[in-house]
Amino acid sequence: MRKLLIAVALVAFAGSAQAQNYPSRSGTVIVPFAAGGPADITGRIVADIFSRHLGQQFVVENVGGAGGTTGTTRAARAPADGYVLISGHLGTNALAPVFYPTLGYDPVKDFEPIGLVASQPEVLAVRKEIPANNLKEFVAYAKANAAKLNMAHAGVGSVSYIGCLLLNAAIGIKPTLVPFSGTAPALNALLGGQVDYVCDPVLGPLPHVRAGTLKALAVAARKRSPMLPDIPTSAEQGLPQFECAPFYAVFAPKGTPQPVVDKLAQALNKGLDEEAVRTRLASLGAEIAEPGQRGPKALAALVTSEIARLTPVLKAAAAK
Repeated sequence: MRKLLIAVALVAFAGSAQAQNYPSRSGTVIVPFAAGGPADITGRIVADIFSRHLGQQFVVENVGGAGGTTGTTRAARAPADGYVLISGHLGTNALAPVFYPTLGYDPVKDFEPIGLVASQPEVLAVRKEIPANNLKEFVAYAKANAAKLNMAHAGVGSVSYIGCLLLNAAIGIKPTLVPFSGTAPALNALLGGQVDYVCDPVLGPLPHVRAGTLKALAVAARKRSPMLPDIPTSAEQGLPQFECAPFYAVFAPKGTPQPVVDKLAQALNKGLDEEAVRTRLASLGAEIAEPGQRGPKALAALVTSEIARLTPVLKAAAAK
């Protein structure tokens, strides 16, 4: 018993010493999607915050596939030492089990929440040839043409998939779902007329809407986006069920030492208070996590509440 107690004490001491010296080398922030989309840009902001505030370089690794679950699985199986993190979101770190019954990780049990970064309200964007200029007109068009309608998304379980699934359920349609490896290729297909509509955070469609090459018909949030102030919300247009403002947040593998989690959370919190970071996130159409929304406990509560809110709706609407 004495030997066992000594061994336990030595392990605890080693863990504590490791946490005190953290980070002693460079780290990786996995972004589970292709470069160029909201998840990628948010992940790069996060990596820069950790690099500056923790004194070691944190680099982004894009690991796309399977609606973000490929990269998230890799993060879940990484050593729990704080050197491999994931910049995840509503799809990868809350709702993935709805769409992947044999998922290789549990969003709640296999990760330590670090902190919320921001939420990014989605917008319904359609190709410019669609004869609809508002949500009511789109609903009428979609119901009349559901059999030939093509919906683009960045993979099953991605935020674009989740957002449009909520829209489809609210309208009562089942269009053809066309998957892509990320937001950028999905938008390229929309611009090329290969698909009809997409639901994605404002950042992606924004430049194309401003250029007049795509039409934005509704913001899926409770208030209008400052990036698209002339586009009414879904609630304003009589479809409050279409509400989707996915969270973007940082997680570490389960079992990461608490002192490491605390250091990461403190660094993220400092970064989110920086004017340059806030300006950058605001320019993406993101709603930045305010102090009361930050930290591991707040993020854990958010994940749990979003799972409870959206799982029943998405289970009923998900394509088999």
